[in-house]
Amino acid sequence: MEIWFIIVGTLCLCAALKPLLDLLSHRTKPKHPPGPWTVPIIGNFLWLRKSLFDLNPILRNLNAKYGSIVSLPIGSRPNIFIRSHSLAHQALVQNGSIFAARPPSQNAFSKQRAINSSTYGPFWRLLRRNLTSEILHPSRLNSYSSARKRVLKTLISNLKEQSESGKPIQVLEHLRYAMFSILLFMSLGQELDEKVIQEAIQVQRLLISSINRYRILTFMPKLGKIIFQKLWKELIHLRTYHTNFFNSLIRARKEGNEKQVASYVDTLFKLWIPEEGRNFNEEEIRALCSEFINAGTDTTATVMEWIMANLVKHQDIQEKLFSEIKGVVGLEEEISEKDLKKMPYLKAVVMEGLRLHPPLHFGLPHTVTEESYVDGYVIPKNASVHFMIAEMGRDPQVWENPMEFWPERFLSDGGEGFDITGSREIKMMPFGAGRRICPGLNLALLHLEYFVANMVKEFKWVAVDGEEVDLSEKQEVAVMMKTPLRAHISPRRILD
Repeated sequence: MEIWFIIVGTLCLCAALKPLLDLLSHRTKPKHPPGPWTVPIIGNFLWLRKSLFDLNPILRNLNAKYGSIVSLPIGSRPNIFIRSHSLAHQALVQNGSIFAARPPSQNAFSKQRAINSSTYGPFWRLLRRNLTSEILHPSRLNSYSSARKRVLKTLISNLKEQSESGKPIQVLEHLRYAMFSILLFMSLGQELDEKVIQEAIQVQRLLISSINRYRILTFMPKLGKIIFQKLWKELIHLRTYHTNFFNSLIRARKEGNEKQVASYVDTLFKLWIPEEGRNFNEEEIRALCSEFINAGTDTTATVMEWIMANLVKHQDIQEKLFSEIKGVVGLEEEISEKDLKKMPYLKAVVMEGLRLHPPLHFGLPHTVTEESYVDGYVIPKNASVHFMIAEMGRDPQVWENPMEFWPERFLSDGGEGFDITGSREIKMMPFGAGRRICPGLNLALLHLEYFVANMVKEFKWVAVDGEEVDLSEKQEVAVMMKTPLRAHISPRRILD
């Protein structure tokens, strides 16, 4: 009888102590970022079907429920989404080395190593140092000024010709052509005729726009070749087309004798990989040149279109900008790149465009190389970490009337003191932040300021009669205008 009493008593004591033990273990066990419950495996693939842009409204609801850091089970690894400016600074700047890695590439085209996708380490540093010191250094950027001037002249001529026909300007295609032409020249160092440039644009856009179509081949490469034979053949055909086209341009540069300006590909021909004891091969060179062109074409052209759309919508801002330009250079003189430094309102207009309309709403994902903590939550090793760039730039707790296009918000300190790099604090991060910040930041700002200033100097931009400027968004290569900008333009010199 006593034995049974002891057994029953022990069981009752354990039952009573269990909640206390669970509470204590819960307190000591690291907390993962909160998120919605989902069915394992099935739920992961359901989330995988959605693009990051499609997740925006879902994440806003989750932020309202759980706070500034949430998790979603997308694919085979945890995905953490951070909305808070201070938490982004804590992760990317204060703990930059831990958050500097990238998740494995989901590009089905190849296992090519590029700056954006390379593992954080010596090889990445080699690529980044070469790009920033040999091509994107301010002194080197100056050497491409004649190319920018030549492309601008073509752009203004094409806009004027189309305006004389009486048809509305569909500005995005003109801007894409201009940005692609400059970056193609910087990459390959050759002045190519329009036919070749147009084919190069077609090849690159076909490559980029098709990546999502072939994502399933990345997740199941061996099985995918058997199940999706038709899709695999399409991929091989596209890769071959891209390879042959760009290899011919790269070989022509390598074999040519006249090299007035050093190009990106010239630096890659000479670059040595110490860890592997070799130079870069043709496939790697093509991948890096392709990355360089892609990184600055649609992103810059898209932001430029958003800026011009807001200038069309807000005629008072356009006229204030025009007055500043006219006060610096007049109507007859050309805008030099040195003149841009004398235009604080122009800089404010560009910064406001980047704040309100960042080309990528999440940027490229990061991953952590070791278990880390943010805001008391554990970030598991190898988790993908996404930063909600658009939400940061539109946060009403940081920005007054955040959805209003108001460049004056950047003029309180003369337009020069705002830290776009986020090294001191992050208020917006259209170029990312920390060790993986976009190396082309200064080039993008130069292109935005130079081309916006010249387009406003040369033409007055107004909406097409009966049409409202629609600022709705859609996701393509970058986050673009759902209804592309159409405008009527009139030469300023005639008006003046």
